[in-house]
Amino acid sequence: MTDTAESASGDARIRRADDVEYEPVDAAEGLHKGVLIGAEHGAPTLAIRRFVLDPGGEVPKHTNEIEHEQYVLEGEYVVGIGDEEFTVAAGDSLHIPAGTVHWYRNEGEEPGAFVCAVPVGNDEIRLAEE
Repeated sequence: MTDTAESASGDARIRRADDVEYEPVDAAEGLHKGVLIGAEHGAPTLAIRRFVLDPGGEVPKHTNEIEHEQYVLEGEYVVGIGDEEFTVAAGDSLHIPAGTVHWYRNEGEEPGAFVCAVPVGNDEIRLAEE
């Protein structure tokens, strides 16, 4: 199976689930990221990434220079946005504005997973001071 399949028009791309590699996210504990499709696969505007947050996993308070749109695929976990915390579960959607402090914590016994759509390009992540 190839990494991407190109349509006859040359513009569309298909990426197979088996071709997505997941890597640990250095700044977090128990978080893994796979790029489902992005600039490196021919997508010029948006990237879609899938994250898995292990039971007991935590992502520290941080900001991103770009906005995030997320969709929870499975599990249940806590998301902090600004000064509020929300418990999210499969089927929930989130919008995190650029520059907003946010964090994640999985207090459950099952992994949580979500997809995140972001503009392609550089995104500076800054850990927030406690």
